[in-house]
Amino acid sequence: MCQKLHIKKGDIVKVLAGDSRGQQGKVLSVVVSKNKAFVEGINMIHKHTKPNAANPKGGILKKESPVHISNLMLIDGSGSPSRIGRKLNDKNKLVRYSKKSGEEIK
Repeated sequence: MCQKLHIKKGDIVKVLAGDSRGQQGKVLSVVVSKNKAFVEGINMIHKHTKPNAANPKGGILKKESPVHISNLMLIDGSGSPSRIGRKLNDKNKLVRYSKKSGEEIK
């Protein structure tokens, strides 16, 4: 059974813990099975690559590594970090909303 997460691809999030604490970034992808997300420019690692057809010289690449979902908080429309809830809107559709401001999150 698949678990519902409070963060989706494309959301803007703030990092609550770890080396990148306090930074903001856009969610690139979410790994639901491991409860982790890749965030643009956050938790960067150095990846050593051998020469290949795509990269003939090889070398060291910088790329994002996943961050646990519990260390991320969604930024709502007003630009402040907020907890997320779910409620039925007027069209009987389940939507996410900001518990701080009460507005729906698109």
